Amino acid sequence: MVVRRDRKVRRQRGSRLYGWGQVGQHRKSGTRGGFGNAGLHKHKWSWTVKYGKDHFGKYGFVRPLAVSKPVRSINVGSLATLVQDKILEKDEKGRAVLDLGSLGYDKLLGSGKIDFSVVVKINHASEIAKKKITEAGGEVIVAG
Repeated sequence: MVVRRDRKVRRQRGSRLYGWGQVGQHRKSGTRGGFGNAGLHKHKWSWTVKYGKDHFGKYGFVRPLAVSKPVRSINVGSLATLVQDKILEKDEKGRAVLDLGSLGYDKLLGSGKIDFSVVVKINHASEIAKKKITEAGGEVIVAG
């Protein structure tokens, strides 16, 4: 086989630029056009139209923080102090009636023990809290 000596590199020895135009056109990052996503709205717009169609714009929904308000909850074990502190009305069976909604509470949780019967009015209550109060002879009235 015959050795070919007319490759481009062989022919352009001594030309300094090897077919890359003026000095610097194939050096460093002069033709890059910026780093990263630079120029996608300017000189790289045709690339954006062809390959990056979904790059710009907003997707999805982020709930504003101001919409969610904190839930003020109370445990079953803390009801005894409320019954002692507040002057309560009684129902026909003689049980104390606690309206937790008017006291500023949103939810009744089941942590703690209760050993007296009480009627509790609340917007939300957990299943464990309902069970503990009914086992003690009380009642939970869920308004919400």
